[in-house]
Amino acid sequence: MNILITGANGQLGNEMRKVSAVSPNNYIFTDVAELDITDKVAVLDFVQSNSVNIIVNCAAYTNVDKAEDDEDTAEKINATAVANLAEAMKAVDGTLFHVSTDYVFGSEGNTPRSEDMPLNPLGAYGRTKLHGEQAIAASGCKAIIIRTAWLYSEFGNNFLKTMLRLTAEKESLNVVFDQVGSPTYAGDLAVAIFTIIESNLYGGNEGIYHFSNEGVCSWYDFATEIAVAAGNTKCNVQPCHSYEFPSKVTRPPFSVLDKTKIKKTFNLEIPHWRESMIYCINRLKK
Repeated sequence: MNILITGANGQLGNEMRKVSAVSPNNYIFTDVAELDITDKVAVLDFVQSNSVNIIVNCAAYTNVDKAEDDEDTAEKINATAVANLAEAMKAVDGTLFHVSTDYVFGSEGNTPRSEDMPLNPLGAYGRTKLHGEQAIAASGCKAIIIRTAWLYSEFGNNFLKTMLRLTAEKESLNVVFDQVGSPTYAGDLAVAIFTIIESNLYGGNEGIYHFSNEGVCSWYDFATEIAVAAGNTKCNVQPCHSYEFPSKVTRPPFSVLDKTKIKKTFNLEIPHWRESMIYCINRLKK
């Protein structure tokens, strides 16, 4: 099989590069320099000329705050480009794997979000990601949409790497405690996607799924554990409220995703967030 990975230079794309190295299948890695997924004609031409069977879309506009001022660009990458990928897969009877977000939900409720709960995005980022999901549905292509949350890895910029730096540099640090979720190691998400593809379990199981690491914490809890695991215990990490960090967008106060469906359907075992956090920190040390 020929599997196209878009957004290959991002957190998840880089992790897909690592896990797919052992596959007998042909994984093709592209980022914007190799393939502009906002160009509908270019996408279909690339898919057809490379006999692509599966696309794993790791590309996204993820700057939540900046999206409020530049929703057009966010829409182009998170929705228009997704429609292009979906239509290309429909044309060749292939399957699209697309990564979405907890931001498609609103602020109501404090029970883990299941796939069929009401959607009510709080800002431009969430709206554009929801439009991407809707574009896939409208295309009629075979697709697996995986919503995730609080993604981090040893690649790019993310909360874990920021906290490693700040807790090493500062004597004290304030981190919000009133936003709760499950940190997700991009390496674990990549393994899940790779497992579903390589085990050929995606056919007949198309739909929306949720994936994050097991366990629940606040950003404050996560930051504290990062500091301890890294040995940065001289930094006094203190809890604070979200309103102490004014933002153009309201972030979901409760982002815990119910992973029952993806675990049962694909027989996945998902590590606890603390275990994966320590693994990632150790990789960064190396």
